[in-house]
Amino acid sequence: MSTTMANGAMAPATLREDAGVIGFVGLAHMVSHFSQLILPPLFPWLKDALHASYTELGFLMTVFFVVSCGVQTLSGFLVDRWGPRPVLFAGLALIGIAAFGFAWSPDYVTMALCSVIAGVGNGVFHPVDYTLINRKVSPARLGHAYSVHGITGSLGWALAPAVVVPLALAYSWRVALMGAGTIAFAVLVVIWFNRSKLALPAAAPKAHTSGPAEHSLAFLRIPAVWMCFGFFFFYAVVLSTIQAFAPEAARRLHDVPVGWAAMCLTVYMVCAAGGMVVGGFLASDPERCERIVGAGFGMAALVALLIGLGHVPAIAVPALFGAMGFASGIAGPSRDLLVKKSTPDNATGRVYGVVYSGLDIGQAIAPLFFGALMDHQQYRGVWLGLVFMQAVLITSAFNVRKVRRTSLAPA
Repeated sequence: MSTTMANGAMAPATLREDAGVIGFVGLAHMVSHFSQLILPPLFPWLKDALHASYTELGFLMTVFFVVSCGVQTLSGFLVDRWGPRPVLFAGLALIGIAAFGFAWSPDYVTMALCSVIAGVGNGVFHPVDYTLINRKVSPARLGHAYSVHGITGSLGWALAPAVVVPLALAYSWRVALMGAGTIAFAVLVVIWFNRSKLALPAAAPKAHTSGPAEHSLAFLRIPAVWMCFGFFFFYAVVLSTIQAFAPEAARRLHDVPVGWAAMCLTVYMVCAAGGMVVGGFLASDPERCERIVGAGFGMAALVALLIGLGHVPAIAVPALFGAMGFASGIAGPSRDLLVKKSTPDNATGRVYGVVYSGLDIGQAIAPLFFGALMDHQQYRGVWLGLVFMQAVLITSAFNVRKVRRTSLAPA
């Protein structure tokens, strides 16, 4: 395990130590993304079992993300106060409890209460993960750490329907959700037995030589923190639209067979994971992270524009989703580096908690707007809206850089 030096900083870690931290943090992050998609694939079963409309079932996810947003901000303070490891254990346990609660729910109200529990569990991961990565992983390997973190998140999204749908078909939706809960608890057990690899003391408040310790909310005065929050809000809108509506909108525009349309999101996620591998190497130079983000999402926006306005053969649509995913994946590790460069060393958990709450807010709001476009059969509008949000995303990344440089400029 990494040793602590006299000044409180962590001594350089070995490759084996870094790999352990990256691997176990990634495994936990996979469960976070896994939990976000265990209910939607089961909506056809839940609709009949709970006598609920699709709007009511969708509201379960709104509850999940709204709660996760609030908890994500709060958990950043808990991570900085108590250290990330106990908060991580609590998050994994709550996700497992919520999954079994879903499985045993007799009615819709109980499902909604379990969504609250699941949202609380999901809300801890980003402050925990990035505190561990930024404070325990060697700077030279941070790009690869962010890459693995993004890849495991994408795999979690891909794993959820691959687990719950076959179990629901073979047995029932209740068995499927119990299977999901079992996975969460299994990961908790694995990490518990390897908890020494994630040991990290709570961050001490940064003291000034001529005054008291810095207030715990002082980081909120950093403009770059709020620019990063906006960046992740727009990123969440893009991601939520791709996950929920883009495949169906493309199917309607280009007469894509249903089976091929169903493949689009899986192709996107797999190719995004591949892009993150490449992006991990590109992120080795922190000075170019904004340019990489701009290039990656710029290429993704061009592909989206082609799907939205071009005459595309149906057989090419899944491949274009793959190209869009790969380009977005390249930007992933540099996206995370944007936040690290704007984060004080003594406020990692708090900053990541606030910044990544933008993800939950974006995922809660985006379906309201883009869902209305789908209801009005504005399928081209969905894709043009997606292109516009990707353009805003690129602009906000460069604004983070501009604000950060302005705040560091001498008075």
